[in-house]
Amino acid sequence: MGSKYPVLKPQEVISALSKAGFVFQKQRGSHAKYTSGSKTVIIPMHDEIAKGTLKSILAQAGIELDQFSELLHS
Repeated sequence: MGSKYPVLKPQEVISALSKAGFVFQKQRGSHAKYTSGSKTVIIPMHDEIAKGTLKSILAQAGIELDQFSELLHS
């Protein structure tokens, strides 16, 4: 059975996280840091964000996959 997490471009993930209140803090090399309150996520600025990496980002952000999907498509 395939993973339910999509492979996305970093800008798509950043757009959805921004809608959830995350703001850019800084970038070092190819990794950007976004925060919301006490939560911090690191987004790799590569061509694509792998499914496992997205799963980890959402766990750090405290966002469920269905909620993230709504943010992506709103």
